[in-house]
Amino acid sequence: MPRKIVTLAPIALLAACSGQYPSKHPARTPTAQYRTGQGPLAVDDHVPDFATRNFEPFTRQDVVAIATREWRLFGQPVDDDDPEQRPEPQTASVKPERTPGLWQRVGEYWWIGQDPGETEVGWTGKHAADGQITDFVHDGFYAWSAAFISYVMRVAGANDRFAYSPNHSTYINAAAAGTESGVRAQDPAVYAPALGDLICVGRGASKRVRFADLPTQYGFPAHCGFVVATGQNGPPFGRQISIIGGNVDDAVTLTHVPVGPDGKLADATGHSYDPRYPWCVVLQVLYDADSEPPDHG
Repeated sequence: MPRKIVTLAPIALLAACSGQYPSKHPARTPTAQYRTGQGPLAVDDHVPDFATRNFEPFTRQDVVAIATREWRLFGQPVDDDDPEQRPEPQTASVKPERTPGLWQRVGEYWWIGQDPGETEVGWTGKHAADGQITDFVHDGFYAWSAAFISYVMRVAGANDRFAYSPNHSTYINAAAAGTESGVRAQDPAVYAPALGDLICVGRGASKRVRFADLPTQYGFPAHCGFVVATGQNGPPFGRQISIIGGNVDDAVTLTHVPVGPDGKLADATGHSYDPRYPWCVVLQVLYDADSEPPDHG
C-alpha cells in the first residue's frame, strides 16, 4: 500500500505563560529524577539538562511540537487502516525503524526515555542489548511505541511526574490508580481529549479492556498516541482528531480518530466511535502552563 503523506499546519507559539521559571544553577552533569519503587528518587545521566531542570515549563505545545517533529523525521506517514486488515510485515530493507538514521533515533527513544535499570536502554530500531541484530520478522518483542511516549514526555520536562516504561500499561495503570502526579485517567465517554493528552487502547485480546477495568491487576498489551490536532472535519471520518504514536508501521505515524459532536471518543454508553480501536482511556496530562496552543485542525 503506498505511504500517504500529509502536512500539519505549523503550531503557533503561545503568548508568554504565567508563572515563574525555575532559577538557574551552574552547569553540572545532566541528571533526571526517576522512580525507585517506594524509595527515594534516583538520577539518570542519560537525560539532557534542559529537560532535567526545566529550562522552560512543561507545556502541551512542547509535547505536541516534539511529537510532530519526530513524525516529520520519519517522513510524515499516515495510517488510518484497520489493523486487522494490515498487510504482512515488511522486509528488512524497507522497515523505517531499521534504515540508516532512523534506527539510531529509535535507540535514542530507548536511551533517553527509559530508566537506567531497564534492559531496553541499549536497544535500537534493529539491535538488542550489546548490538545484536534483531530478527526483523519477529521483532514485536522489541516494540518501541511506549519508549517513544516516554521519550517525548522526558525531553518535554515531565521529570518524575510520569511512569516511564517500555510498556504502556505501566503508566495507564499508574494514572488509573491515582499514583501519578502528572497524569489523570479519564473516561473516554466523559472527557474529550485535548491537545497534548494521550489516548490509549488495548491490543490483541486486551482490546476488551475498558475504562471500568482500570487499573488492571497485571500489565496488558496496549498502544497510546499523543493528541496533536482536535476539532477537525474531513476524510476519512468526518469529525475527528489526530494522534501521533510510535512503532505504527515501524515508524512514528499519524492516525486520524473519529469523535462525537462533543469531541469525545465514545458515546454515553461507552461505545467507541472508532470502528478500529475501542479506546479504553484518555490520559489527561497536567501541564505546568495549562494553556492550549491554537488548534489548526
